[in-house]
Amino acid sequence: MTTENAKNNSMETNEQHPVTTILDSNTKTLMFGLMVLVGIILIVGLVGIFFLPPERELLMGEVAVTEYRVANKVPGRIDKIYVHEGDHVRAGDTLAHINSPEVDAKMEQARAARSAATAQSNKAEAGARQQQIAAAYEMWQKALVGVDIAKKSYDRVKQLYEKKVVSAQKFDEVDAQYRAAVATANAAKTQYDLALEGAQGEDKQAAKALVAQASGAVQEVQSYINARYLLAPCDGEVAEIYPKVTELVGTGSPVMSILDNTDMWFTFSVREDMLKDLAVGTEVQINIPALGEQTYTARVTYMRAMASYATWRATKINGQYDVKSFDLKLVPVEPIEGARAGMTAIIKDR
Repeated sequence: MTTENAKNNSMETNEQHPVTTILDSNTKTLMFGLMVLVGIILIVGLVGIFFLPPERELLMGEVAVTEYRVANKVPGRIDKIYVHEGDHVRAGDTLAHINSPEVDAKMEQARAARSAATAQSNKAEAGARQQQIAAAYEMWQKALVGVDIAKKSYDRVKQLYEKKVVSAQKFDEVDAQYRAAVATANAAKTQYDLALEGAQGEDKQAAKALVAQASGAVQEVQSYINARYLLAPCDGEVAEIYPKVTELVGTGSPVMSILDNTDMWFTFSVREDMLKDLAVGTEVQINIPALGEQTYTARVTYMRAMASYATWRATKINGQYDVKSFDLKLVPVEPIEGARAGMTAIIKDR
């Protein structure tokens, strides 16, 4: 039995040698294949590094146009809106009407103040009435009669006083009455002259100034009344309407926005390490994908560093440095038909 077992083990060992040989051959083939594959990858990578140019980063921006906010000067309620979003308007077109009863009330007050000031000015210019002038004249004439009577009495008493017929006291009384009559006549003459002359020049100027002030108030309120009709500031397109009819709006509140599509430019946010070929005055080719493959010439007109929160910062793990972003404005050399605000723009000649 021992001899047979030894023979059997010897036979099994002899049978396993071919299998091991086959496995070793497959492993070597697989390893060789892997090495060939790695070599091909390395060769392709080296070719790409040394012979293919690196792909430049794509600079993307957007189309921008001038936007005007149409706001009201007086508070009130939206009474009527004459346009819709997307409508094309021309400068001076009526866009909306605001109802403001407070402005109407102020106009009534201003007109009443102007009427009162005008009446006062007319009175100053016209002077005293004819009846007042006649009354002043009669008072003057009456005073003159009194002077004449007092003068006669004074002369008689004076002669008697000189003859020692009357006392000094009586003479003094008559003298005082005569002087009083003369003073009364002078005062009456002054009143008559004032009636003829009318108001003083200063009073007339003051009355005219009040009229001018009241007229200015009327003009001011009239400007507010005119401002209740909102007009288009330019030719353009109604982009957005904010309030609805019957809603209240305050002073300076925007009612709608108008886009001036003739004043168009491109905006880009570019890292400073990519600004080498984008100096102010440089012309570049820009493509707007929404308009097809055609490119348009645009000129860099503005460059400004963006705020810190908009700055792109590289990590310093690999020894890189912080890089700021710049806001660029490019203006098309010729008008671009069909371009609209918000469309994507791509710089192609980089």
